[in-house]
Amino acid sequence: MSGHYDQDALRTARLFFSDELRDGAITDRDLMAHAAQLAGLHPARVPRAQVRFADRLAMKANLLDFENGFLSKVRKARRAMLGARADGPPKLLIRVDEFPDSSALDDGPERWRTASRAFHETLSSAGIPYLMAILPQYTHRPLDPDAAGGQPLDDDDRALIEQMARENVTFALHGLTHRTRYRSPRRRSELCGLDAPATEALIAAGRMRLAELGVFTRVFIPPFNRFDRWQFPQLARHFDVIGGGPETVPLMGYQGGPVWRGEGVFLPCYAPFYASARELAPAVDRLIALGVGTWVPLVIHVSWEIGDGFRSLAALARKVTPYAVSWEEFLQVVDGSRASSAMSPDGPV
Repeated sequence: MSGHYDQDALRTARLFFSDELRDGAITDRDLMAHAAQLAGLHPARVPRAQVRFADRLAMKANLLDFENGFLSKVRKARRAMLGARADGPPKLLIRVDEFPDSSALDDGPERWRTASRAFHETLSSAGIPYLMAILPQYTHRPLDPDAAGGQPLDDDDRALIEQMARENVTFALHGLTHRTRYRSPRRRSELCGLDAPATEALIAAGRMRLAELGVFTRVFIPPFNRFDRWQFPQLARHFDVIGGGPETVPLMGYQGGPVWRGEGVFLPCYAPFYASARELAPAVDRLIALGVGTWVPLVIHVSWEIGDGFRSLAALARKVTPYAVSWEEFLQVVDGSRASSAMSPDGPV
């Protein structure tokens, strides 16, 4: 191989071959030698608007998803590098949106707190580590950009957060208020349209309020899964991992994850792994049967699991318990993948 090896591409490859690098089965030199086979794992840039919107339409038509889009590229790359050793159990990163529910103040905080406690205990009793996106306040009418008002989290909320922290939950900041700045459901976002100082102020206020609750986080989950693409580098100055979802595609393009973009790791999640517990179950069965051997994000919502009394969630928990990986472990892998700076054709220098 000749020429400069892209640092983000190498860091991304390190994420998908973290176990093999740790065990000494491969080295950075091996990753760089297979740059062509690994190229599909890392998008060089955000695509044009026409491509982004076409991808979103393909997703809505069930023609493009995480499984047949990005994950198939990961499996191909792992086989190119590892051959028969590529297969292995999935490493599931479970993300939960959100506590408290953005509608909790209007619907009744105690009702939602009880639901969130039952949700957590369902996962905790199965020994499942997960990421909880924390909203640092209750907000009046979060879907009305003209609304105002809210209230801080109280002692009961703090007690539940402390319980989650003791029971293997990692936290993410989930915005400041979760109130949209736009009325259209297609544009709902707390971040889009903010300039750099306003974005910085929102991040600082959210982090400060979480710190008052004893929560310090390296992960950001944008409300409504939307932020402007130019805001990503600003978010990455404050957080090691930035999440996304289907709504991110028209703004950032269809990207899998985890992938390095500058100073942060982008970790979006799409169907079939962004779904209710009932819908996730067959997708997880396929993952296990495929032996994907790498990270796969799963996103579930507290509000989606209330209807059947968390029975589907309990069934999913039993299925994923052997494969769920702590976000703290994942963050350690992120730290390791960041390790080198300048790159040369012959390896790190």
